[in-house]
Amino acid sequence: MTASRTKFYVDKPNGKWLGVCAGIADYTGMDVTLVRVGLVVLTVVGGFPWTLLAYGLVAWMADAKPYGLYDSPEDEKFWQGVRTNPTRSTAEVRSKFRDIDRRLADIETMYTSRHSRLADEIDSLR
Repeated sequence: MTASRTKFYVDKPNGKWLGVCAGIADYTGMDVTLVRVGLVVLTVVGGFPWTLLAYGLVAWMADAKPYGLYDSPEDEKFWQGVRTNPTRSTAEVRSKFRDIDRRLADIETMYTSRHSRLADEIDSLR
């Protein structure tokens, strides 16, 4: 995979016009409808020329989202979490690795222990 999963992309296949709102929704993990409604409200409330100008600039400057950027929906959620809060994401990954390491240590202890219940069951099968 040569595409960066932490970069902002315009999501044209899921977009209504140029895919900017769909890209923002994909980048942040928000619902695309909320992003679209927020853009319309911001434009109507008083940012008329500036929101459209910013929308056009983002559509022109951002790259299109590569096909197959995420392997699975879980992968997509993970990378959205990394983009929104990298510190929390690294803490979650460390926690998962600690849990896996602890479980492997428990398996190793169970397997190598001479007086374990598993060893007794294996001996009873012989």
